[in-house]
Amino acid sequence: MKVFINKNVLESIVTNTSPYLEKKDLSVITSHIVISAQDSVLNIKATDYEIGLSYKLTNVKIVDEGTATANGKKLLDIIRSLKDEEVILETMNNYLYIKQKNSKYKLPMYKFEDFPNFPKVEGKNKFDIDAVLFGRSLKKILPNIEQGNSKRELTGALIDIKENHINIVGTDSKRLSIFKLETQTENEFSIIIPKKAISEMQKLFFDKIEIYYDENTLIAQSSNFEFYTKLINGKYPDYERVIPKEIKKRLKLSRDKMIDGIKTISILSETMKVTFSKENITFESVIEDNSEAKTTIEYQTGLEEDITIGLRNRFLLDFLSSIEEDEFELGFNDSNLAFTVTSKDLKTVLMPIIL
Repeated sequence: MKVFINKNVLESIVTNTSPYLEKKDLSVITSHIVISAQDSVLNIKATDYEIGLSYKLTNVKIVDEGTATANGKKLLDIIRSLKDEEVILETMNNYLYIKQKNSKYKLPMYKFEDFPNFPKVEGKNKFDIDAVLFGRSLKKILPNIEQGNSKRELTGALIDIKENHINIVGTDSKRLSIFKLETQTENEFSIIIPKKAISEMQKLFFDKIEIYYDENTLIAQSSNFEFYTKLINGKYPDYERVIPKEIKKRLKLSRDKMIDGIKTISILSETMKVTFSKENITFESVIEDNSEAKTTIEYQTGLEEDITIGLRNRFLLDFLSSIEEDEFELGFNDSNLAFTVTSKDLKTVLMPIIL
């Protein structure tokens, strides 16, 4: 194989494939990316068996066809050290040579035949959805997913396909977020996408993309890349039971003012007590030592009786950071019961802390 390629293009692709590599065991083929030049197209692939990414490039000069592998981290380090000029990739005697003018690097190759095959779209359902909107929806519930949770099904987002809408759900058992995505659907179905895969999808879902799925795999394809992730097999909790059926009191609140209050308390404390009065909102730290943080903002709530809630600062801040609207709604029943915060199609249920 011998290929001429733009340095910046190559660096961008190898950077994007880096999260897909096996990093603990460098002796396995999945610690390598595979570079294949054939039929005027250059393919660059990486996978750790759980997720995979493949790029297809046509704006390269292929002198000799062939296939190479290279340790992804070492290759990226080499490319980053080069100047912003054309790079030559060439294979000889089971080595990959990376050349640019007077610089030359040599990396050993593994057998590309051992590289895992990517799954095929044949036999899978097609997911007719705007990929950009889908990616943005996943991002809104992403902070609620706990990757290290002992319950594996909670380490991903539930995509619950209903009739004429999709519920996208994330929870860490202390809070739960639902984004309702209004869209035409054909078959009711549900899948669980791992958090790691969602994080990578944020970097890719900005173009015209076709999405396919079955009970084990989700595949996304565009004109220049193919992405896949294995899905989490498990029974997701009945999230609809967590959502309060009735709300006694609803408050319209300012996003920016609430963020200011939370940040003031967060300097000293990770938890706080918030008291909503008729004409103001008071934020107070909840700390075991003698330190204290407190701030009050003027705000017309219209309440006749005070409402007090104890909560984790970060949980509410995550919600407020994911919305674009200036106002949101807080739904309250009792200080010891779950409360809701809502903005348009995003709803988060938060468990209070006991004061």
